[in-house]
Amino acid sequence: MRVDAFKLPTDHPADLRGLRDLLTSGRLRADELVCVLGKTEGNGGRNDFTRDLAMRAFEELLAPRLGLPREQVQDRVIFSLSGGTEGVVSPHIVAFARSGAWSPEPGPKRLVVGTAYTRPFAPEEIGRTPQIEETARAISELVRELRLDPADVHLVQMKGAIPRASHDQAEAARRAGRPLRNDMVHSRGASALGTALALGEVARDRLSDEAVCADWSLYSGVASCSAKPGLDRTEILLFANSPHARGDLVIDHAVLEDILDVAAVRGLLARLGLPVEGGQLTPAQTARLVGVFAKSEADPRGAVRGRRHTMLSDDDISDTRYSRCVLAAVLASITGDPCVYVSTRAEHHGPLGGGPLAIIARAE
Repeated sequence: MRVDAFKLPTDHPADLRGLRDLLTSGRLRADELVCVLGKTEGNGGRNDFTRDLAMRAFEELLAPRLGLPREQVQDRVIFSLSGGTEGVVSPHIVAFARSGAWSPEPGPKRLVVGTAYTRPFAPEEIGRTPQIEETARAISELVRELRLDPADVHLVQMKGAIPRASHDQAEAARRAGRPLRNDMVHSRGASALGTALALGEVARDRLSDEAVCADWSLYSGVASCSAKPGLDRTEILLFANSPHARGDLVIDHAVLEDILDVAAVRGLLARLGLPVEGGQLTPAQTARLVGVFAKSEADPRGAVRGRRHTMLSDDDISDTRYSRCVLAAVLASITGDPCVYVSTRAEHHGPLGGGPLAIIARAE
């Protein structure tokens, strides 16, 4: 199996000229496209429709090439589009294609990408043990299917389920003493804990309904979860290294202790064969980067390195936009490339105030 990736800058949310050129030239086949991750220049909130605009463009481009109706494109290719390109973040997409079969003989570990889905959830399962366990089951099966060592998994990108619930359902749950948790916060948190359970980061006996979005000592160092209202099942993308994959791409990850953790960023780049000297990667080193993916959070304790911050108390700008902007600037200042994918809200993603960071690069 070989995975190829293409980092493509965009001029607006519906700008798919780069992807269209790849498809037209034959460098990329539509039937080999596995997933697309990207940043669009909306506000990243509930009223950010740039993602919908981009999604419509993807569907119109890919439907005829896949021989599918437009509404079935998302069943074939997984898309993770994150709104919010504050500060230096440059809007872009990274398209991943998969081709060929596994190599029977082991070799240098190279990037592999796998996809999975959970079963559909009921509203009352979101943010609770059933969502954790089902997410863990789906990820564990994918790890076995890809013949991976869990230690070689470096990024689990998910779009968490938030099934719709009627007003009557919500009221009945409240009266029964178990209010629904089918919201973005709890879906992200339970998805991250499911990842941690599947990969052995957290023991099963430490997990419970009460632990979700409460016990912050429990987290995954490789999960990156968003959540989508109206989605019944969770979509899962798993990025890992395998000795039976071929190609020239590798992935590694680090866990940031906070949004200023430059030491962790530098250490990760060094492990990828990209040591930082003089403060920033050289242009030749930067050219080897394919994707930089991170989770950010305005520390809910109200301080960074013992100094008070105002990201949570500023009513002019959302804390989500602040934290994305800060972490993206830190990453871009070291890598020399503003094409960074920073997604915010990090419940059970790394330690409180920190978060996971994964980088895909071309091997030396």
